Amino acid sequence: MNWQEQLITIYLYVCKRYQDNLWVYSQRMSNYADLSFTDEEVIAIYLFGVIDKNRELKKIYGYADRHLRHWFPRLPSYTAFVQRLNKVADVFAPLLEIIQQEQEEKNQGQVWLMDSFPVALAKQGHRFKARVARELADAGYCSTKKLYYYGVRVHIVGRRQAGTLPNPEYIGVTGASCHDGTVFDQIRPELTHNELYGDKAYHRSDAKEVKETQNLTVLTPVKKQKGQRYLEPQDQWLSTAVSRIRQPIETLFGWIEQQTGIECAGKVRSYSGLMVHVFGKLAAAMFFWNYLRVSS
Repeated sequence: MNWQEQLITIYLYVCKRYQDNLWVYSQRMSNYADLSFTDEEVIAIYLFGVIDKNRELKKIYGYADRHLRHWFPRLPSYTAFVQRLNKVADVFAPLLEIIQQEQEEKNQGQVWLMDSFPVALAKQGHRFKARVARELADAGYCSTKKLYYYGVRVHIVGRRQAGTLPNPEYIGVTGASCHDGTVFDQIRPELTHNELYGDKAYHRSDAKEVKETQNLTVLTPVKKQKGQRYLEPQDQWLSTAVSRIRQPIETLFGWIEQQTGIECAGKVRSYSGLMVHVFGKLAAAMFFWNYLRVSS
């Protein structure tokens, strides 16, 4: 599929979903606002720009300004484009949910994998002065990357798929300080009759009770006891097996980052901008994976 076909596919998909129900999530402007450049065009340009691996808004706009003027003759100035994008920021989360729901039939019968990754507005010492999007973002630590940062944490539960990336079924965003185990406790009632593989953050002392009440088997690497230097051979084997099964979700995170640059949000300046950055980039990545990749 060439870039023209990709752009048309994205635009037609956005138009259909927007007219069906996404329009209710868009902020309405004054009666005198110029809507000759539509919300659908704003959303389609952003998604196409991300899929084309333009990681910053200026680059997305610059590409559209140079190469897509004949497709979008009413494209406004950069400032007006950003303002319009922020007006439709709340559209991207339900759009992502629609894309996920359309893939649910493919997900049945596979075990769940769960993990999270950071989206940093400021890193290390700079996190103390960060004030952007305080409605959600805060300071936290990512042990995987050994990173202190100010921002948010994206949590994903996906179905393992043999030979390919997991299909996300749940995607949530919390402040950076929110522990993975806390988020798991919140969504666990929805996870039944299956196995779930996670890292040590998802270890549960009540695993047997969860198994009995929800028929949910939670498997994590074995934690060393206080003062224990080495794991017993059977525990080491179990930890290795669990890590191998859950490895595809880390591959998924790596692919999303490579495709979108989502983990670096240093140029975001508002809560709406953060919602566009997180959910817009996730929607673009999932749309590409499910609808464009096969034909590429």
